[in-house]
Amino acid sequence: MTNVYFPDEQVKTDDLYFVCYMIERIARRLKQPNKYVANAMGHDELARKLSLADVLHAENPLAVEADWIKDYQLQQGDYDVSNVDAELCPKIPTATQMGKVYKRLVLNTLQPKEDYADAIQRVYNNPICQTLDNYNCSAYYEPSPYIARSYFAGGF
Repeated sequence: MTNVYFPDEQVKTDDLYFVCYMIERIARRLKQPNKYVANAMGHDELARKLSLADVLHAENPLAVEADWIKDYQLQQGDYDVSNVDAELCPKIPTATQMGKVYKRLVLNTLQPKEDYADAIQRVYNNPICQTLDNYNCSAYYEPSPYIARSYFAGGF
C-alpha cells in the first residue's frame, strides 16, 4: 500500500499491526466490536492512520486512543470481550496479541489490488471475527494459515 502522504513510500506491515492493535485497544475500552471502530473510521481515515503509524507508534497509546475516540466520535457500547468463563479462558489475550492475529489475517487474505485499509474493513466485517473474539474458544490461538483457511471457508 502506498503512503497517502509520501507516495514514494510504502506502508509497512508493522504499520498495519499498529492500526490493528489500536482498533483492538479502542474496541475493548469502549466495549464495542472491532468492526465498529474500523467502520466508524472508514477507508480514507484508515489509510491516513496506516500512513502515519510509523510516527503514531511512538506516542502514548492512551493519548492515541483518546484522540481517535474523539476524532471519530466513538461511543460506549456493551460488547465486552473480557466477559469469559474463567475455566475455559483463565487469561484473555492482550490487545497486542490480538493485533497480531488480525494483522496476519489481513495479510493472509489480502486480495490483488486491495490496499490495507480495504482489507481491514473486509476482515473486521467478516463473521469469523465473532469467533476470533470469543475467548471461550481457542480460535485465536490457531496457526495463522488455519485461521486464513477458516476465513475463506466461512468458519472454523
